[in-house]
Amino acid sequence: MFDYQRNSRFFAQVAEEIKDLGVEELTNLNAKNISPVYRGIYFDADKATLYAVNYHCRYLTRILAPLLAFHCHDTKYLYKKAKNVNWGELLTPDHSLAITATVSHSRITHSRYAALKLKDAIVEHFMEARSKRPRIDTVHPDIRLDLHIEQNLATISWDTSGGSLHRRGYRMDSVEAPIQETVAAAIIGLSQWDGSQPLYDLMCGSGTLLIEAMMKYCRIPAGFLRQRFGFEMLPDFDQALWLKTKHASDENIKPLPIGIISGSDISATAVDAARKNASVFRQGRNVKLRAMDFREIESLTTTIVCNPPYGVRLGSKDEAAELYKQFGDFLKQRCKGSTAYIYFGD
Repeated sequence: MFDYQRNSRFFAQVAEEIKDLGVEELTNLNAKNISPVYRGIYFDADKATLYAVNYHCRYLTRILAPLLAFHCHDTKYLYKKAKNVNWGELLTPDHSLAITATVSHSRITHSRYAALKLKDAIVEHFMEARSKRPRIDTVHPDIRLDLHIEQNLATISWDTSGGSLHRRGYRMDSVEAPIQETVAAAIIGLSQWDGSQPLYDLMCGSGTLLIEAMMKYCRIPAGFLRQRFGFEMLPDFDQALWLKTKHASDENIKPLPIGIISGSDISATAVDAARKNASVFRQGRNVKLRAMDFREIESLTTTIVCNPPYGVRLGSKDEAAELYKQFGDFLKQRCKGSTAYIYFGD
């Protein structure tokens, strides 16, 4: 029996700046004994809650199921300890595998070498038992394992998400330096926008903020388009329970009224990308988009949420200063009665 099976305790990776939102999500999904730590959150969950967390969470990056933890001061002991794990309970030689590793404040200092030793231990375990080994696939593996070593304590975990949860699956087209989905979701979440007032993004780019707002309003689970999750490969996976959990969530999805969510961008190419991305969802046809410079908009009385260009997307400091001055003037002069939430990378 592995650690997560004994104690039903899991670890959610999340950006430090939005950890409070992650805690709120887990609480709303009935996770128990929630304990935030640096760059993550420990929580207890039964199977249905674990499946729901992976399916719904907009802010968390991935959910790890700890398999075993042990004190480890060198890679030889790491190899020895990992080789003795009964990997046959978790995977077969026909599965493909990827391993990520992080090390911090430990005598083992090289994360890639630590991942290599864990891989070698698993391969050798299967070669001795079956004379056949799992193959390594870092792009589309069947199973993802995570090795974390901090203060000489090694934890080997199963990635129940099967890759980062920020990849929603709707990004068919993109623009330069698009905002990450979890960040966009956090901006919408922090704005506390609830649909009682229309929302407008006047520098919408490829539409990530608008789509995350639409998914929240329509109660579309963050993982709705995801083809598979890592928990489906766990030895104790309950398919009937997963399908029941998914069906119950999907039953709550609601339509998007016309006029609730709109956006524009000076770039027609960006607007085309946003329209293509939004159209992945049937509700996306009601997200109204147009190619327009914000300086051409006569007035807005709405909730404004946007991520103005910065850094490589903007150019020189003089160009940035001029754009931001004009943007500030626009908000003051033409957006009276609106509330604006602006995200700057710097």
